[in-house]
Amino acid sequence: MTGALSLSLGWAEWLDLFLHYVSLSLLSIGGAITTAPDMHRYLVEQQHWLSEGQFSASVALAQAAPGPNVLFIALLGWNVGMNAGGIPSALLGVALTMSGILLPSTTLTYLAARWGHRNRELRGVLAFRQGMAPIVIALLIATSWTLTTVNDDAARDWPLWVMTVLTALIVWRVRIHMLWLLAGGAVLGWYGLI
Repeated sequence: MTGALSLSLGWAEWLDLFLHYVSLSLLSIGGAITTAPDMHRYLVEQQHWLSEGQFSASVALAQAAPGPNVLFIALLGWNVGMNAGGIPSALLGVALTMSGILLPSTTLTYLAARWGHRNRELRGVLAFRQGMAPIVIALLIATSWTLTTVNDDAARDWPLWVMTVLTALIVWRVRIHMLWLLAGGAVLGWYGLI
């Protein structure tokens, strides 16, 4: 990855990394990607354990790869570990970030889903499900904003902004399969239009 740093992390820092991901796990409504802005703040701006390039490349690579989008967290942990001393530290970084983000939310989701399924007709359960939709959308917008404002000259990318808004409107108003939109974006990118 780009912009490797040299770190010296002790057990207290590794524990802090794990506990930070544990706390983010309970905030990851809508998926782990919704907590990317806070991961950026913590890893890049506050702790300086990752460079801007490493953070952006980790998210982009994981999103481009097949599989669950939570893979970017493994890459972030890997990069922190590589900056802290090589492959053994990288494996520790992956284990701490992935277990930190997955264990609390998975346990809570399992227990809440069982309870919610048993009580699915309750007014409070129905209201909760409807109320979560705007929160998830806002978190996804915050993540998009963080990832798109890394570029110093965002105004230069106005076609990308227009396509993003247009795609959001199409998804919202028209029943079209997402693969067609992805294919259209790929064609536009291939010809250099975005």
